[in-house]
Amino acid sequence: MAVLAVFGLMGTMLATALPAQADTLICDQYGTATVQGRYVVQNNRWGTSATQCINVTSNGFDVTQADGSVATNGAPKSYPSIYNGCHYGNCSPGTNLPAQVSSISSAPSSISYTYVSGATYDAAYDIWLDPTAKKTGVNQTEIMIWFNRVGSIQPIGSSVGSASVGGRTWDVWTGSNGSNNVISFVAPSAISSWSFDVKDFIAETVRRGMAQNSWYLTSVQAGFEPWQNGAGLKITSFSSTVNTGGSGTGGTTTGGTTTGGTTTGGTTTGGTTTGGTTGGGTTGGCKIAYVANSWPGGFTADVTVTNSGSTAVNGWKVGFTLPSGQTITNAWNASITPSSGAVTATNTSSNGQIAANGGTQSFGFQGTYTGSTFAKPAQFTLNGTACTTA
Repeated sequence: MAVLAVFGLMGTMLATALPAQADTLICDQYGTATVQGRYVVQNNRWGTSATQCINVTSNGFDVTQADGSVATNGAPKSYPSIYNGCHYGNCSPGTNLPAQVSSISSAPSSISYTYVSGATYDAAYDIWLDPTAKKTGVNQTEIMIWFNRVGSIQPIGSSVGSASVGGRTWDVWTGSNGSNNVISFVAPSAISSWSFDVKDFIAETVRRGMAQNSWYLTSVQAGFEPWQNGAGLKITSFSSTVNTGGSGTGGTTTGGTTTGGTTTGGTTTGGTTTGGTTGGGTTGGCKIAYVANSWPGGFTADVTVTNSGSTAVNGWKVGFTLPSGQTITNAWNASITPSSGAVTATNTSSNGQIAANGGTQSFGFQGTYTGSTFAKPAQFTLNGTACTTA
């Protein structure tokens, strides 16, 4: 059954956050408490009058009572959650949010969930973006990362394909709930714990035109959206940090390891790298999958590099020549220089290794082109070795 999901932050009133020392039981509709002196936990029972209680621990919370149910083709009952940032005027202690996206070098976060059966719910991050440094009210774009969903529910809007973000593949949904735009990244199977970089999901959202680098990140939240029942759901650990003052291109995440910063390489000539090291080399060949999405005057490209050899690659540079008239405007999971002609994509500090015997790494970029037709690069090299194309 089609389901409208995600109004996780629609509570319009919030009680002042109280410090949580020993476990604290909250049953107030919008009751909150602080944990670790830096995060806010909120009951946020905005979609039902039935009782909901959470037990706030030193590292997260447990849902101890979750009465009532709502139709699974509508909005959920609530969004009990923990967050870094500002939510309806209640900012977590010491937060540096809102922060302009262009100023964020990395935004590492980690989470551990405990799931239950006999309930209908999702376990999801809510990441909020707005053109202004907003501390209250509804933001313009909501990013949801669904770690798990149980029951006949689905995100706002419609499915628009898949994306590789943070070293994982996600089903992507986009739409509007009438108050804000929503992009949802849905895991194909349940994830109980993960460490990753929130900036990667922001970059993908910007790439899809649902936000801009001039906008502001206002909060990073993690919790549950229950439709039916939900007692026993837990967050046993949570962390969120937003690092600012970098180049604005952001950190990347591969396989759950979060690092920040960017790495730049040497200059390029004819698709091979000069003026810098070329990394670990290849033994046995490589394969490139180049998937492009184009429209009049613009395009995006996702590139997957497969190491077909028997030796791991430690440090990679992918060389290729852009067709005439094409210019790269921004990139993710790699630094690419120069912006046109013969270019080289260089790994970041966190994704430099490609495992042997079929290991992969991915990067992508957005660009512009002139002329009436869009063309793809004809050849690729990995650390100077010619690759086959998929």
